[in-house]
Amino acid sequence: MQITAGASLYDFLGDLVVYRNLEPADERLPGLKEIWHTLGMGSYQIPRKTEPAYAKVVSHLIERAQGLRLPQKKLERLLYIGDTRMNDVTAIRNFRALGSFRVLGFICREDMASDRAIEIQDGIFYTNRWRALVDLLGYLKGEGFPIDEATVAIIDMDKTAIGARGRNDKAIDRARVEAVQRTVEQTLSGEFRESEFRPVYDELNQPQYHPFTADNQDNLAYISLMLSAGVYDFQAFLRDLASGRLKSFLEFVEICGGRLQGVDSGGLGQVHAEVERNLSLGDPTPFKSFRYKEYETTLAHMHGSSPSQDLAETLAEEIVITKEVADLARFLEEEGALLFTISDKPDESSVPRDELRAKGFLPLHRIVTKVVGTPIYDDLRRVWPG
Repeated sequence: MQITAGASLYDFLGDLVVYRNLEPADERLPGLKEIWHTLGMGSYQIPRKTEPAYAKVVSHLIERAQGLRLPQKKLERLLYIGDTRMNDVTAIRNFRALGSFRVLGFICREDMASDRAIEIQDGIFYTNRWRALVDLLGYLKGEGFPIDEATVAIIDMDKTAIGARGRNDKAIDRARVEAVQRTVEQTLSGEFRESEFRPVYDELNQPQYHPFTADNQDNLAYISLMLSAGVYDFQAFLRDLASGRLKSFLEFVEICGGRLQGVDSGGLGQVHAEVERNLSLGDPTPFKSFRYKEYETTLAHMHGSSPSQDLAETLAEEIVITKEVADLARFLEEEGALLFTISDKPDESSVPRDELRAKGFLPLHRIVTKVVGTPIYDDLRRVWPG
């Protein structure tokens, strides 16, 4: 693996990017707020990546993007590059269910401690090596899946194009935890105790609690704050959850709101009011003040000009671009494919607020950071000559 000169995702993916709100960075394309009614959606609601409506919206956007560059050329094939067997595989199946494209997928979680593995199931190529994107091309050739102007490649941003899962994803997690901790610390001021906060957050940041937290870091941050502050006793919370007495996150918010009424709750009251208000609006990002902090902590881990060239240190501390994905993107674009990037990361933690934008801050896909990985472009060309 190599560390190469700094670059941004924009350098090889451009502005055809959508974050959670499904509002394209490329202003030539309409966003969800403008098109939801034309897609047969009953109301303006932001779908998550695993929902069929998400695939419907993104499919509409990629067809509009294709119309901008090649109005007479209909998209026929969709190649999906991602990193999770849950969210990304569900998204792949939802795209396939639309019936608009032939869909194949690639999912990687790198594990260098295990033997190299490739598994293909239901048109999805699973592997534990990002370098296996070279083998993916051989699979596509064998499947009679052309890469040309009728092909779109959807590339997941988080833990795929940047912070590659199994290699560099802990740096993304570290930035998020720092944002949660700073938010809690600021809210509780002198009452903050890291020794009380971290056990709560670490315990609840596990898959077995996803049915309650909805695998939403906004929800997890709010829960951790209220438990750390003693609004709801942590051990009582665990007992109530296990017994079924506490059934949902919304119920937890309601209980906390009742306990905060009539007391001088200060910052806790402000956070509760923010979360309660946004939940009432159906906003999937209810704890926006936490997400604003996450934008700042994420930037702090992207160091395009950092002098460090130590590979282990860089992968542990810095959020970097995945070289193999960058090389694949270059290859796909040269073959005529449309490139489209998706991120389930909230806009609030990905795009600068107005006051920061006025100071020259940029969306995450335009931030220069290091590029780390194994160069594979020449190997891609050997498998698929131009």
